[in-house]
Amino acid sequence: MSSYLVHPASARDAKAIAEIHVAAWQAAYTDLVPGDYLEKMTLERRLAYWREAIEFSEPQLLVATKGDQVVGFVGFDRSRDAGTRSTVGEIWALYLAPAHWGKGAGLALWDGAREGLKEEGCTQVTLWVLLRNERALRFFERAAGFKREMPSLKTVAFGSARLEEVRLKRTVD
Repeated sequence: MSSYLVHPASARDAKAIAEIHVAAWQAAYTDLVPGDYLEKMTLERRLAYWREAIEFSEPQLLVATKGDQVVGFVGFDRSRDAGTRSTVGEIWALYLAPAHWGKGAGLALWDGAREGLKEEGCTQVTLWVLLRNERALRFFERAAGFKREMPSLKTVAFGSARLEEVRLKRTVD
């Protein structure tokens, strides 16, 4: 049983979500994404984005809490990939405060998102991960049961760098 509680995000969670998003990017992507791009990942920009996401439920957003502290979040909804069926969901984002990496909060959030996707009638779920993000690939493949969908590589611009992402997929069960 997880020591983390997962529940829908509310407007009052937006600042914590934005702080976690920025901190997780800075910790996880330091050696993957150019520094000038990471510097553009500001609290103000993320706060505006997540406030709007919470207000309009796009994506649906859950937070993980330990005590009264938000320690992570997951955004999920229908797949944004062109040509996918309406029964395919997508994890749009899953981030934790770095102090909570490897402690079960990610799985608690994944379980919450999976239940939400089931309720929406999704039978499969996908997500995109930077090919060089070994920590995320390990989590999604080993802990959450995703498999790489080959060939699904796409190149994404991160400032001056062009990096490859791979799509992972699994059933929602």
